Formats: sequence, C-alpha cells, structure tokens
Amino acid sequence: MIRILGIETSCDDTGIAIYDKKHGLLSNKIYKQNYLNTRHGGIIPELASRAHINKIIPLIQSALKDAQSKIQNIDAIAYTAGPGLSGPLIIGATTGKTLGYIYNIPSIPINHMEGHLLSPMLKIPELSFPLIALLISGGHTQLIAVKNIGEYKILGESTDDAVGETYDKIAKLLGLTYPGGKSLSILAKQGIPKTYIFPKPMTKKEGLQFSFSGLKTYVTNIIQKSPKNIQTKANIALAFEESVIDTFIIKCKRALKITKFNNLLLAGGVSANKKLRKKLTKIMQKKMGKIFIAPTRFCTDNGAMIAYVGMLRFQKNIKNDLKISINTNWSLEELSPIKHKKHSCNIII
Repeated sequence: MIRILGIETSCDDTGIAIYDKKHGLLSNKIYKQNYLNTRHGGIIPELASRAHINKIIPLIQSALKDAQSKIQNIDAIAYTAGPGLSGPLIIGATTGKTLGYIYNIPSIPINHMEGHLLSPMLKIPELSFPLIALLISGGHTQLIAVKNIGEYKILGESTDDAVGETYDKIAKLLGLTYPGGKSLSILAKQGIPKTYIFPKPMTKKEGLQFSFSGLKTYVTNIIQKSPKNIQTKANIALAFEESVIDTFIIKCKRALKITKFNNLLLAGGVSANKKLRKKLTKIMQKKMGKIFIAPTRFCTDNGAMIAYVGMLRFQKNIKNDLKISINTNWSLEELSPIKHKKHSCNIII
C-alpha cells in the first residue's frame, strides 16, 4: 500500500488531499480565497501567502481525519514546487519538508502543470499515448505533445496573458464576480449569437502559439463604447467566449494534424467550460480518436492531482533532506519519465 499526502499552494487555493494506491482518493480538502480576490480585484501574493499559512495545517488535520489516517501512516508527502507564485510555493514546500523531517517521511516536489495534465487519471487510470494536451488555466495556456507520462514537449504557449487571466480581466470590465471564467460563461448563456464577432487571435498565422493581449484590448474597447445594459454585456460575453473556444479548436486541430496523434487531453481551470468540452469531444469522435478530460471538480487547483502525481513518482529509496527549493518557472520539459504500472482504484470522497 502506498498512501500520499498532497499539498497544493501554487497560487491562491490551498489544496490538501490523501491518495491511496489501492483505495483511491480518501480525502480532498480545498480553501479558496475568492473573497480576498474579489475584495482586492485580483490575487495579492502576500495576502495569498498569509491565507495559506493560516489554513494549511487545519486542512491537513481535517484531511487526515476524513481519511481515518494518521500522519505516521503516510508513505510520502507530495508538494507543489512550481511553477507558481514564490510566496505561496514556499509555504507549501516548507510545510511538506518540515512534516517529512519530523515524521521521517519522504517528501516529493511536484510540478503543478504535471498535476493538471494527469488529473484526468483521477477518473480514468489509463491514458492512451501519444496524445496532445491542452492545458488552460489562470496562469498557463499550453499545447503539449505527450509521448508518455513524464515525457513532454511544449508545442505552443501564450506569448503574453494566459487565457484564464484574460477571462478574469474581461469579466471584471463587465462588472462580474471573481473568478471570471465561471461568471462570464453564465452571463454568455443570455447572449444573442452573432451580435458581436470578435477576432480569433493568431489563428491565421502558422504555428501553435497563443496570444490574448490583442483580443483583451479589442474587447475592452468594445465594452467602453457600448451601452452598459445586461443584454449588451451578455452579447459581449458570448462573443468573447466563442472567440476563445474557436481559437482553441483551431489550434488543437492543427496540433493533431502536425503530430499525427489521434488522442487529446483537456485540463486546467478553464477546461471546465462546458462548450469547449462538448465541441472538442465531437471533434475527437469524428476523428475516431480518444479524448480525456479532467473531472470538473479537479479542473481548478487541488491537492488530489498533486497527491496522485506524488504516488506515480514515489520511489522507496527517496532520501530526506532539509533543502527547501521551489522553481516559479519549472517547465514540464525538465521532468523525467515515469515508469507507470497499471492499477485500478476507486475514488472515494
């Protein structure tokens, strides 16, 4: 039996989970700082760090209680070491290392983006390789060629704002609550199609890079010049959402054609968008390919994905040390391959 405690503090959410190789996910706790972000109009790293400090130990205690486990029953502690904000990362890394030292438990630094990439495996333990992964979140927008677990090649990423950041900024201009992605999608349901047609950034150019700063400026100008009634806002929200979704579809099709892969994976906070999921699923069904999508509750930052990757990367000969290191720009391409054996489990919440 291998039982992993996962700690996720890459940004503003404190995520704690316990994953058991035989029994699956035993506990998954999360504390969101939406009230702080709404009050200050976005994430303030120092305030986020303070919230992590206040919540991380109580959440660990709660997770252990839910899992009917003691810290001494944990085989390893997996913590997010990057990429992310330095302050929050330090909190999680220090906590993981300290607990590991006190209880003589190995600690494993985990790449936050690999956590997102492999989060569909919390529902479907086996993926079909090779595949194209579209990782879209508040801080990242990436298209990745995945040869196998731990073997990643970034094909394209955002040259400026990530799509999640762009969603938040447009939502704020429309007077919506934080986080912007969910509230904007809800408003878009009331929109009248084709009232506005926004550009699809970097789709006419060859390549797989993304850029959303131009779209953000374009939509900002439209908002400033348009009436402030709810219907106009809904029309703008719908046009913006359709522009982003169409951009992702075009880029995914292009990546699949270039690589000749026939499998697609969708993960990250923005991947919770129902329209995007539905359209990409139809595309892969038409191609007779497979699509793997992270369960909605595991799309945003969470400890479960970190605990799961910790389980995959666990080795019995891991040595404890007191060195606390993070990497705010840790790339997926720097990771080592994982020798993954098949296993079956049941998710238990």
